[in-house]
Amino acid sequence: MSDDVNIAYHYGIVKRAIDLIDDADGTDLPLEALAAKMGMSPAHFQRVFSRWAGVSPKRFQQYLTLGHAKSLLDARFTTLETSNAVGLSGSSRLHDLFLRWEAMSPGDFARKGQGLVIRYGWANSPFGSALIMTTDRGVCGLAFGDETNREDAFADMAARWPAATYVEDSKSIVATADEIFDHRSETQLHLIGAPFQIKVWEALLSIPSGHVTTYSEIAKSIGNPKAVRAVGTAVGRNPVSWLVPCHRALRKSGGLGGYHWGLPVKRAMLAYETARKEAV
Repeated sequence: MSDDVNIAYHYGIVKRAIDLIDDADGTDLPLEALAAKMGMSPAHFQRVFSRWAGVSPKRFQQYLTLGHAKSLLDARFTTLETSNAVGLSGSSRLHDLFLRWEAMSPGDFARKGQGLVIRYGWANSPFGSALIMTTDRGVCGLAFGDETNREDAFADMAARWPAATYVEDSKSIVATADEIFDHRSETQLHLIGAPFQIKVWEALLSIPSGHVTTYSEIAKSIGNPKAVRAVGTAVGRNPVSWLVPCHRALRKSGGLGGYHWGLPVKRAMLAYETARKEAV
């Protein structure tokens, strides 16, 4: 993607900032203090940080606090109507990204990817190293490796469709990363999962960027209000992170809940979306 080395570098700064803000235990860190801890001049730190986040480091600190998820629930809670959650058209414009999607048939899913060729590769993203997987019908996998490691992330994703044939194709994956993260063109998704999982992922697709919902709200929206735990499991098994925005699902209490690729990534995603929405 464009200027990808800098994009990865900027996310590294945000990742370190999350740790520093947590260590400060609620105390605001002035620009000069935060820059010094990063080993950067205040002007340089402000410039590279604002380029990634779209807002100043001071403003962004508010979005990275542990209480930000709760404030999002108070201010930007999305009620998912059943008709919207399970009746979305595959050509809908979803959460401010142009997406089209189709699901693998239950029979094909049961064969665990047998006969399926999945191309994969790594690319830099606004949230660190991204593993992208595609079939001839669209993006089927998107994972992030900075909080785990590349080997574990690939093994995790490949284990979901163990009978598939995996082919490394870094050149085409970099082009796909441009589509995903630069929003240059429509992205086609190929959702490979069990029928219940597909319903949950479809509900996630109806949550607007900069907004959140709860696991229990998702359960209600798919017509199974008692299935909160099963919904949480399906959210965690979402193979197309960011594009299918499982980071926008929170606990009713305002807690972040889990995130398969690491809570710092989830917090950064929520903060990134909030900052850019408020900057418009």
